[in-house]
Amino acid sequence: MARAERGSGMHPSARARARHGRLGRSPITGPHLPLIHTRRDLFDTTVQSTAEYLVDLWPEELADLRIDVAPMPDQPLTVKGVARWRVEHARSRVVLFRIPIERMSRLHRDDDWHRRLMVESCVFRAVGELIGKDPWDLAPDRFRHH
Repeated sequence: MARAERGSGMHPSARARARHGRLGRSPITGPHLPLIHTRRDLFDTTVQSTAEYLVDLWPEELADLRIDVAPMPDQPLTVKGVARWRVEHARSRVVLFRIPIERMSRLHRDDDWHRRLMVESCVFRAVGELIGKDPWDLAPDRFRHH
């Protein structure tokens, strides 16, 4: 399945010329292959699948759940530290901040699996904060190994 281009939606030849008279860069994979998955794509996919999992487990509590992803928090300079997420109880909304989660989390092993677990744990903690439950209580069977 062809993937939509992340831009204006116009064909590259229809765009205005760039600063040096050249067109925008083409994908490295060429026109006939799917684009390479980026860290941003993997982050978004992990957030979406984790949110769907939690909504399936808690359909009544999370019926109106909305999870958004933003690159960085917009917090005042006087605040110490960098937020990983923001919970808006009145709107039943969670905003995850991708860059702090990806770059400031300390992983004991830096691989795809551990990065995915970090993102999932942030979703669990933020949603737990939203509905007033401990993150471990949201899916107790998920972490039990038989």
